[in-house]
Amino acid sequence: MSDVIQLKAKDFVSNQTVRWCPGCGDYAILKQLQRVLPELGIAKEKIVFISGIGCSSRFPYYMNTYGMHTIHGRAPTLATGLKVTHPDLNVWVITGDGDGLSIGGNHLLHAIRRNVNINILLFNNRIYGLTKGQFSPTSPQGMQTKSSPIGAVSQPLKPLGVAIAAEATFVARTVASNVKHMGQVFKRAAAHQGVSFVEIYQNCVIFNDGAFSHATDRKTKSDNLLELEHGKPMIFGKNHDKGIRINEFEPEIVSLDDVAEEDLLVHNENSRASLAYLLSQMQYPEFPEPIGVFRAVNHPVYEKTLRKQIDDSIVQKGVGDLHALYNSGNTWTVDADGKTVADPIS
Repeated sequence: MSDVIQLKAKDFVSNQTVRWCPGCGDYAILKQLQRVLPELGIAKEKIVFISGIGCSSRFPYYMNTYGMHTIHGRAPTLATGLKVTHPDLNVWVITGDGDGLSIGGNHLLHAIRRNVNINILLFNNRIYGLTKGQFSPTSPQGMQTKSSPIGAVSQPLKPLGVAIAAEATFVARTVASNVKHMGQVFKRAAAHQGVSFVEIYQNCVIFNDGAFSHATDRKTKSDNLLELEHGKPMIFGKNHDKGIRINEFEPEIVSLDDVAEEDLLVHNENSRASLAYLLSQMQYPEFPEPIGVFRAVNHPVYEKTLRKQIDDSIVQKGVGDLHALYNSGNTWTVDADGKTVADPIS
């Protein structure tokens, strides 16, 4: 009998009614992940989705797998604990720009720096949707919202820059409307050993419609997006006639009519974090925004290293005795009259 698990997309569809606003980009992300998961050959009982708070955090209800809808910003922490205790599970964290980068920023950073073998999908719509349209950590400066009626003052966070600065071993970006590209990125993220961090440009039709129109408009997106391919020069444009070159440590847009292809910047997923960070800072309208895999490197996985440390300690010191630990050192007993009596030192 074959051990190959054969599942279909419908096997990952739960019996819950999907409740997002009509036209929300979350629908496309949900459907594409449901299409990708069967290709991984993993039993549904070995897959867990963990979310925090926000529109995206309804995700676990719509997946016919195990899942946890946790508290605001703490999904990476729950995922870390689960992966450490059950390393055989395939764990996905679903978060948003508000949930993951505001109250959850601390938890997100530590899950990334530890290189826990989990997949983090950050839905970025540059707004708080569930709480009805306040500016988020990724909202552009000057953006007028219910909580910034005369314009947001704060400089926005760049999610990929944050992840790369925390030494994420797999970093990627995709666009919810580009389902083929999104599926490819999800498969790469799932195959990576270590933390994978994927930012998804996702539209909120109610409170921030058109936030990423430069990346979704069929007429202009080829001039506004740079699709990264490992080992290939960075070329973009509707006619593939523009490229990215480094000039005095800074990226610049050049025309292939004036510059030879061999002079362009070549993408290397496996390079040090500096190249990936440089790419994460390229933003529209000054530059085309990169999509695809920014960085993919191998480093020791947290839960494996932790498990080895425990196993080595058992070999050296033996199996721990919790009762002996509790009764070691100075102890005392409180008798029935409430008097404290020092126990003899054993």
